[in-house]
Amino acid sequence: MSINLIELFLKRPTIQMTINASSFLDWELMKIIRQSLCITAVLFGTLTWAQTDFPNKPIRLLIPFPPGGGTDFVSRVVGSKLAETTKWAVILENMPGAGGNLAIAAAAKAAPDGYTIVMGQSDNMMLGPWLYPNVGYDTIKSFTPIIQATVAPLAIVSNAQPVGQQHRIQTPADMVAKGKTEKGFTWASAGNGTVGHLYTEQFKQATQTKLLHVPYKGAAPALNDVIGGSVDMAILSVPSVLPLVNGGKLKPVAITTIKRSPMLPDTPTLDEAGIKGIDVGIWLGLFAPVGTPPAVVARLNAEINKVLAMPDVREKIANGGATAVGGTSEEFAQFVRTDYARWGKVAKESNIKID
Repeated sequence: MSINLIELFLKRPTIQMTINASSFLDWELMKIIRQSLCITAVLFGTLTWAQTDFPNKPIRLLIPFPPGGGTDFVSRVVGSKLAETTKWAVILENMPGAGGNLAIAAAAKAAPDGYTIVMGQSDNMMLGPWLYPNVGYDTIKSFTPIIQATVAPLAIVSNAQPVGQQHRIQTPADMVAKGKTEKGFTWASAGNGTVGHLYTEQFKQATQTKLLHVPYKGAAPALNDVIGGSVDMAILSVPSVLPLVNGGKLKPVAITTIKRSPMLPDTPTLDEAGIKGIDVGIWLGLFAPVGTPPAVVARLNAEINKVLAMPDVREKIANGGATAVGGTSEEFAQFVRTDYARWGKVAKESNIKID
């Protein structure tokens, strides 16, 4: 630093002086140092003000699926509570389509200022870039993970009151038996390129059954068609199916994780039914566009952690069939990198590509 200051001094105009040269040099150096410190203090104060001033306008929370599904449910519980506790303006915006990829791509293109965030999940964040040729984002390069919100198993459900030509399927054995018939059965998911879609391929290989995958633009329309008789079954997150299970409309046939769901304790896992080697759940988490200032990410993480730790929020999420998570943004980023590599392997082995 002293060399730079001396250089600055030497570039100044020559002044006739009668005082001691070393004293003059010391005086000039101290003057420049004081000026530099003042400029630094002003800049630091400006940066600090800009960081602590966030947010000073509404925050858009993009939801990649229609109202009525598990992603929408968790997003509204977390987003509404965040607005309530912080007094921030949080706009919850459903943007369904392409297995959730439309909202994720929109978030990737948003300004990296913290005012547009998205509720990503296993379907779009882990699978979209592996399955779609022009998905519009790269999970690792396009986003800064903020926080993991929840984790939940998937549930395979059938119509509790079959209509029309629907076959009554109540157990994993019923499902496999139906799949061994010439016609097989139809299986709805939240869309092409979702975890339910890839699970379909894994299930068919493990059971050697005939299974036709029917993609929808989210959980709600898929479940409507199960109840209406258009498709035999659906594979969706527990939060997506639980209200209709509790209402007697849907029959939970199996859980896709090794452990049973606390909210569906009487529903067996496929592992228990002898269908081994497929342990799949689904997680939700908030992301910001890459380049979002670390101080903004830290602020969002801190406030959402507070929300996820609240007993009423944890109870709502649990009653909805999921488990609240939380944690640091660094922990979530590491989890995302690991899970992304794992699903990339599954996607390549399944040989699924979506136009």
